[in-house]
Amino acid sequence: MAMQHGKCAHLLNPNFKDDVRRWLAEDCPSFDYGGFVVGEALTEAKLLGKSKGILAGVPFFDEVFHQLDCTVEWHFLEGSAITPIAHVATVRGPVRKILLGERVALNLLARCSGIATKTLATLELIKSHCPNPPILAGTRKTTPGFRLVEKYGMLVGGADAHRHDLSAMTMLKDNHVWACNGSITRAVHAAKAAGGFSVKVEVECQSEAEAREAVDAGADVVMLDNFSGEDAGVAAANLRDWYSGDKKREFLIEISGGLTEANIGQYANAGVDILSTSSIHQGVPHVDYSLKVLH
Repeated sequence: MAMQHGKCAHLLNPNFKDDVRRWLAEDCPSFDYGGFVVGEALTEAKLLGKSKGILAGVPFFDEVFHQLDCTVEWHFLEGSAITPIAHVATVRGPVRKILLGERVALNLLARCSGIATKTLATLELIKSHCPNPPILAGTRKTTPGFRLVEKYGMLVGGADAHRHDLSAMTMLKDNHVWACNGSITRAVHAAKAAGGFSVKVEVECQSEAEAREAVDAGADVVMLDNFSGEDAGVAAANLRDWYSGDKKREFLIEISGGLTEANIGQYANAGVDILSTSSIHQGVPHVDYSLKVLH
């Protein structure tokens, strides 16, 4: 079930404020020469949405200006569709402080909104092909140091963020298996011993036979890696049939790799539980915003 609009901010812990502080320091590491020119007079600025998209990244934008002693009044809720040109928010405070935070705040909002926009569009495309669609999930192929914002955008757009980091779930890929002498069983047993009952184990599988070995060993999720939509459908049906009746096992089936707008219908109807893709957060267009000081 997708996260309710406006609720995603409740997931954030206070540590993200340290990230914002670092981003501001990166943009102005010593003297603010432009700020000297404009001074400290109190003013306000309009945040304008200049391209279509989904508004996302509100807590990060807010925190930028909170740290600069400014206030933000939002005229749209996070998760809302923006149609240009829209007056999205009003920022108030010393003009120097508004301009000091402008680029950092806009970068955060533009990137996060772009991911939310692409995510929602992909979800709607999946739903148009499948009345009972699988979960859409992102990946860990995120920008170093910026993962929190990118994962947040996926959530606002309605996708599952998948695992946030290496500590969130054990995912055994081909390299893990090869390092265990090619034994999926050995790798899963080692992962279960380390993570205990509270850490799920997922195994990347190159064939239906590998998926069976993973389930037999106790994997919670099997990932059919780079399968075509047709092959994934056959494998998923066979796995569910095999693990029924007396041999019933509880596990999820995920597809990853190769998902495009052209083949998304085939994947959506393959009978799997999860579609994971980096296409909703890698290389997606930003939503265009600008900040205009009133004069």
